Amino acid sequence: MNLFNIEEELDKLPHKPGVYIMHDENEAILYVGKAIDLHNRVRQYFRSGHGHNNSPKILKMVSQISYFEYIVTASEMEALVLECNLIKENRPKYNTLMTDDKGYPYIRITVSERFPRIMMNHRMGRDKSMYFGPFTDRKAVHDIVLLMKKLFKIRNCNKDLSFSPLDERPCLYHQIGQCNAPCAGYISEEDYRINIEKAINFLNGNTRDIINELKEKMKTYSKEMEFEKAAEARDLINSIDRISEKQRASSTSDEDRDIIAMARNDQDAVIAIFFVRDGTLIGRENHHMTSDSSDSDSEIITAFIKQYYLNTPFIPKEILTVTPAQDEEVITSYLSERKGQKVSILIPQRGEKKGLIKLAEDNAALVLAQDIERIKKHEKRTFGACQEIADIIGVENVSRMEAFDISNISGYHSVASMVVFENGKPKRNAYRKFRLKTVEGPDDYASMKEVLSRRYSDEKTGSLPDVIMMDGGKGQINIAETVLNSLGLEIPVCGMVKDDNHRTRGLIYKNKEIEFPAGSEAIHMITALQDETHRFAITYHKQIRSDEQTHSILDDIKGIGPKRRKTLLLHFKNIDAIKNASLDELASVDGMNAKSAQAVYEFFN
Repeated sequence: MNLFNIEEELDKLPHKPGVYIMHDENEAILYVGKAIDLHNRVRQYFRSGHGHNNSPKILKMVSQISYFEYIVTASEMEALVLECNLIKENRPKYNTLMTDDKGYPYIRITVSERFPRIMMNHRMGRDKSMYFGPFTDRKAVHDIVLLMKKLFKIRNCNKDLSFSPLDERPCLYHQIGQCNAPCAGYISEEDYRINIEKAINFLNGNTRDIINELKEKMKTYSKEMEFEKAAEARDLINSIDRISEKQRASSTSDEDRDIIAMARNDQDAVIAIFFVRDGTLIGRENHHMTSDSSDSDSEIITAFIKQYYLNTPFIPKEILTVTPAQDEEVITSYLSERKGQKVSILIPQRGEKKGLIKLAEDNAALVLAQDIERIKKHEKRTFGACQEIADIIGVENVSRMEAFDISNISGYHSVASMVVFENGKPKRNAYRKFRLKTVEGPDDYASMKEVLSRRYSDEKTGSLPDVIMMDGGKGQINIAETVLNSLGLEIPVCGMVKDDNHRTRGLIYKNKEIEFPAGSEAIHMITALQDETHRFAITYHKQIRSDEQTHSILDDIKGIGPKRRKTLLLHFKNIDAIKNASLDELASVDGMNAKSAQAVYEFFN
């Protein structure tokens, strides 16, 4: 970058909105910012006497700038979104960063299914299901889902019940009275839907009818001296009361709002955010922000708001803060556009809202005093470990790691797994399973070549990793590098090395073995990655073997899929009856046509 002349490039900056990116001599990103006028804003960094640019932090950052680049956008709002995405992706050294990026669970009801299910989902999908949330307390969501399944006898399985009843016995949940066994036809679709509607009403907060119904059952059971059932009804009432209590607060408003407050010292800031939905305080979160003593409270709060609300699934009507946010107009315009109605950022001065701010401030101060070391330790184990690996192998970033493993037993059903870690944590929705198509027998090298070729030649597989971790030595690394070269990809490849006791001890990179220093957080992360890769591959292999054991001879008939197989078994009851059936008898079965009936008849005759 020696050819980059900062003074000349400053003169070329356009008078347009956009995002600017500052780099050091090693091309690492130092800082990402947005501007309504790139020409005026970027020049300020290289001119003395411009407000916060005289702070030690900014002066140190500017002294390291080797070159900058910029991206012109159509509006300041577009620049805001791009700035937040680039900060989240690259985590620049001199930006104020939110270190603990969390997701928010939903409760999902698969209302489009014939016999719907209830489950916890980590995101809202684009499907025909009904979603409730987002919620901030994962444990509470887990408890609520379990309670509703038990209370309303909702099925706990993933079976395809499009053609129920199935020709099988009900599972254990029916035996213990927690499922009405729609799989076996023990409850009609209409009666099952009534239970689903009760669950929906429950999630909408209408618990009174359910509690009254349980109280009546408890009285009846007591009169009939069925004390175990009476105790069960009593326990369910208590569970509902506890869940309802968690959602009670002293707010008299039915508005949705978030309350944001802060506590800080010279190196750290803790943001406390409280969530009020329909006038009910439903939860809170604490977030650690990296900061500098020269950062103003307004800068830290603004950085938090921009990073937090960029991708959060729910945007409240009001955001209460302790200090004015910079770029307030463009931030509220963006949030209002996403929400579809006006969003306001307010600084309450008195009354109930001021009391909520005080509550959040007290909480942030408590966390800063008691929990900051725990938060920082978690950050060190995740983001810190990623940076440690990047430094060890000499690359800029290892935010996303992908690891592969082959599993087989004497070549039987060879399968492979791909596990993904992002920012030091498993990203399970990005995991992939591979069933080998071209390799026969226990040939791990050929198997790995097939898997890597399929993974990195498929444009639909999402983001590419910053580094690939192979569960093996130089042979596996060479296979990976050969595949990547053939595809024109440049991705660092490391081998995860174990010692004689089968414990992870280091990495192989560029034909050299790298051992981690004592007390390294990176070694713990690599160990977790390697163990998770093994676990995922072995679990998939067990699943394949289990599926094979339940294989039906009907699966070998061309044109007979799972639905027709179930239909035939329900109609004829067993394979022998199907074998002895005439062509007309086969064709008369619902869901069968002349072609499929002919295929079955010819197969057995």
